[in-house]
Amino acid sequence: MSNRRNVIIGAISISFAATMWGLDGVVLTPRLYNLDVGLVVFILHALPFLVMHSFLFKEYSHLKTFTRKDYLVIILIALFGGAIGTLSIVKALFLINFKELSVVVLLQKLQPVFAILLAAILLKERVNKYFMIWASIALIGGYFLTFGFEKPDFSTGSKTAVSALFALLAAFSFGSSTVFSKMILQKYTFKTATFYRYGFTSLIMLIYILIAGNSIAYDRITPTNWLIFFIIAITTGSGAIFLYYYGLNHVKATLAVMCELFFPISTIIFDYAFNGSRLSAVQWVSAGLMVFAIVNLNRSAQGIEKTSS
Repeated sequence: MSNRRNVIIGAISISFAATMWGLDGVVLTPRLYNLDVGLVVFILHALPFLVMHSFLFKEYSHLKTFTRKDYLVIILIALFGGAIGTLSIVKALFLINFKELSVVVLLQKLQPVFAILLAAILLKERVNKYFMIWASIALIGGYFLTFGFEKPDFSTGSKTAVSALFALLAAFSFGSSTVFSKMILQKYTFKTATFYRYGFTSLIMLIYILIAGNSIAYDRITPTNWLIFFIIAITTGSGAIFLYYYGLNHVKATLAVMCELFFPISTIIFDYAFNGSRLSAVQWVSAGLMVFAIVNLNRSAQGIEKTSS
C-alpha cells in the first residue's frame, strides 16, 4: 500500500508541475517576447540556479563522486531537457506569436512516443495492455481537446513549417530528458538532479550565447521582464522542476509522460481564464476524458508498479 501511495503522490506531483508549466506558457513567458530566445532560456535557468545556492550548496560535493556515466547522463538531461527542449518550444511559440498553438501542441503530443520508446530501450520498462489502452485514450482525448472535430490548422503563414520543426524537436528533447532523468534518479535525489540540471543548462546556454555572437543585453530587459523572470524562477521554473523530479522518483517514465498531458489541458483552461478563449463542448468532454484516463493509469497497479528485472 505504501508503494502504491507513493506512486499516486508522485503522479499528482508531476501533473501539478505540468499544470504550472501551462500557466507559464499562457501568462508568464509571452511577456518576455521582446527578448532574444537564447537570453530568455539562459536567465530562466541561471537565475533559479543562483537561488538554489542558498540551500543546496552542499550538492557540489557530488562533483568528486560522479562517475563518467553520471556526468554523461546529467549533461544529456541539461542538453535535451534544459537547452534544446526549452530553446525549441520558446522559439516555436515566439514564431507564431502565441496566437496559434495548434501545431505546437499537436507535435508536443509526440513526446510520449519518444519517451516510451526510450524507456523501453534504456530502462527496460515493460508496458502491459492495460497501460497502453489508457495511454491511447489519454492521447485521443488530448487530440480532441486541442482540435475538436476540426483538422489541425497549418495555415498560420510561412513560419508555420519552421515552428512545427522546432515543436517536434522540443517533443523529442523533453521525451528524451524524461528517460535520462529517470536514470539519474536511480542513484541520486531529486534535489541533486534539479541542481545539476539547472547548473549545466546555464553553462550550456552561456556557451551558446557566446558562440552565437549574441551579447547578454541586460539593458533590453525591462522591470516587468525581471519580475516575470523571478516569478518563473521560484514557481513554474525550478519549483515545478522540483515537483517533477520528486514525482519522477516514484513513478515509471512511461507514466510520467502521460501525467505531463496536464500541460495541454491547463494551457487551454488558462487561455480561457486569462484571454477569454472559449472552450467548445467537445473540448470540455475531451478534457474530462483525458483526466479520467490519467487517473486510471494511476489505478492500473500492473502498469505502474511492476518494475523490470
